Amino acid sequence: MALYESIAFALFAVVTLGSALGVVLVRDVWHSALLLGVSLLSVAVHFVMQQAPFVAAMQVLVYVGGVLILITFAIMLTRRDSDTTVDEVGA
Repeated sequence: MALYESIAFALFAVVTLGSALGVVLVRDVWHSALLLGVSLLSVAVHFVMQQAPFVAAMQVLVYVGGVLILITFAIMLTRRDSDTTVDEVGA
């Protein structure tokens, strides 16, 4: 059973590190927020693997459910369409 746990840990470690690196390197803010969600969810999987289900649930509820949704709304509300001109907006 330890072999399967080691393989799962290595797999989720690669996913965590890859998505965290993608958060920093991706130029699009929306994709960066999605990669942040993947990174936070994979950290929650690490907590489950360490027999800490309460901490994993709080990770999902607080960070993925709260912070990531707040970031998503901020991106959607502040994003400008590149096709819109000043005359179309009415300013």
